[in-house]
Amino acid sequence: MALTLGIGPLARPSGGRINGDLWSGLPGHAVFTHPVHKRLRARFGGMTVLETTAAVMLHETGLLPVYYLPFSDLAPGVLKPSETVTTCPFKGVARYHHLMVGDRIAQDAVWSYPEPIEGMEVLADLCSLRFEVPDQWWEEDEPVHGHPRDPFHRVDCRPSGRHVLVRRGDTVLAESRRSVALFETGLPPRFYVPVENVRVALSPSKTRTFCPYKGEATYVSVDGVEDAAWRYAEPYDEARAVAGRYCFAGPGITTLVDGSAVE
Repeated sequence: MALTLGIGPLARPSGGRINGDLWSGLPGHAVFTHPVHKRLRARFGGMTVLETTAAVMLHETGLLPVYYLPFSDLAPGVLKPSETVTTCPFKGVARYHHLMVGDRIAQDAVWSYPEPIEGMEVLADLCSLRFEVPDQWWEEDEPVHGHPRDPFHRVDCRPSGRHVLVRRGDTVLAESRRSVALFETGLPPRFYVPVENVRVALSPSKTRTFCPYKGEATYVSVDGVEDAAWRYAEPYDEARAVAGRYCFAGPGITTLVDGSAVE
């Protein structure tokens, strides 16, 4: 999301600035592609349906990145043509295929632009596979969940002695000078406080979310607010410093850092 969302240069509007008008030479909706040198694999219905080292990543204004893959690197016989056709003003007319392995079928799981518009010729011999369809993806030998990892996206964690105060109305939910500040591309800073600095009772929630850059988050509720805080019990290396700590956000919850509210 570094390029296309938040402060990224291809966001529309972008929260960042450049000493000139980057957009004067670009369309209102930008598409950027580049090669991916990782080995990518995807498994569906008990078999490996994709293995490639020749993928292309496509970034598009306001959207998450998407892999485009050589047709030749999909397993033989797993695609069945679909009658679905859509049109993208920025890429062309898309044709679809169903993904089939044995009795399993994922409708319109694969699409391509066999005759892309001018400037998008790189897509002519490629297709994209909906990321949520396969049972598992790998980059090299590491499982990947959620969506493709953007190589321009960063997660930085820094210990912070700033005064962090989390309130809901007059109730203090947490207060700490031993937080970890997490800075993630395109997102506001988040402050994770030690569990011992939480001032209220926390009730476990069934909610789970997954971030390709940080890992699986589990949620807790406080009186009157569902899913008021989350934590990463076993985060990825980039976010290891926030392991077991809580970050608060939700209706009526305000986080003050040295007296100033953060988003």
